[in-house]
Amino acid sequence: MAGFRAPVTTSFDEGRALALAWAPLGATSVALSDALGTVLAEPLRSQTDLPAFRTSAMDGWAVAGEGPWRLRDGRALAGSPVDALQQGEAVEIATGAMVPDGGDAVLRREDGTVDGARLIGAAETGQDVLPIAGECSRGDELLGAGTRVTPPVLGLAAATGHDAMVVRRQPSVAVAVLGDELLDSGLPGNGRVRDSLSLQLPGWVAGLGGQVVSSTRVPDELAATVAALRVDADVVVSTGGTAAGPVDHVHAALRELGAEILADGVACRPGHPMVLARLADGRPYVGLPGNPLSAFVSVLTLLGPVLDALAGLAPAPWATVLVGESFKGRDPDTRLVPVTLVDDRAVAATHLGSMMLRGLAGARGVAVIPPQGADEGDRVRVLELPW
Repeated sequence: MAGFRAPVTTSFDEGRALALAWAPLGATSVALSDALGTVLAEPLRSQTDLPAFRTSAMDGWAVAGEGPWRLRDGRALAGSPVDALQQGEAVEIATGAMVPDGGDAVLRREDGTVDGARLIGAAETGQDVLPIAGECSRGDELLGAGTRVTPPVLGLAAATGHDAMVVRRQPSVAVAVLGDELLDSGLPGNGRVRDSLSLQLPGWVAGLGGQVVSSTRVPDELAATVAALRVDADVVVSTGGTAAGPVDHVHAALRELGAEILADGVACRPGHPMVLARLADGRPYVGLPGNPLSAFVSVLTLLGPVLDALAGLAPAPWATVLVGESFKGRDPDTRLVPVTLVDDRAVAATHLGSMMLRGLAGARGVAVIPPQGADEGDRVRVLELPW
């Protein structure tokens, strides 16, 4: 069919590069309450000086001039400005309150003594007074485009006067879970297994910056597979059916849909039969193997970079880790090994069959072991977990 090309198996790094090649989605303005996990589409600039007024850094007294001071009635509390101080006056003040005009310093509570209407102590000019614009000035660029919106980013935006921010639209993901053998509940048996991927994928995708908008169970039939992949979402993902077994229909479905396969398998273990394709309308499709561990490493290998690209997120520098044991190579494949940490060095988790989740459940990351292997004490790249 037009647009379909011969399958191409890629290396681990080539596969990730192909997945990162998609153009970012459009920008939109969202309320801060809806921005967590998105990516800035334009720089975040301060709309105010911060602090916007002189602010007390401590509980104590705002003082004017040298002590001892006449202690004035009242208190300066956060959100409640008070009248200006005259020379020789002091007023009780709380942390975060506006320092009244005329106030030279804040005398900490533990450093002052009240004697009737007098306050006794000593404070240097400017002591414990946060100046206007000590953190930033109005118009300052605080964060660049391509920054992931984390809780501190939300807090910074609010503190500097924003009610909304311009971000890349969060990629939507439609999931098709293929397989007649899958059970929704109960105990596995008689050739049938529990569907664990439907439960995991929304969390995996959310941790990588996307949002699962639909998840459909699909029988092992070509027509059903074609219909499941013809769905409206920024990214289409399926699990199972990516190999060449008698009921693996993904390749035939992609042909029928006029897709272009970019990577038909990635030279890594587990996860080798993962698929990356461009659908006829240009949207990315990621085919994950059906075995749980294989599916997860495929998410990290292909789906994570696709979501980063659509969100306009620049690839982060690789995290690395020292290995605490020797790892055999499997030339020409890259090994993807869930690892735990022992004395700050990575060692392989246990129970790492492609159908197993036990080792992954306790892992701290996924070590990327090159085809030639790695010796104890070597430093290797690590895929960080999206939780």
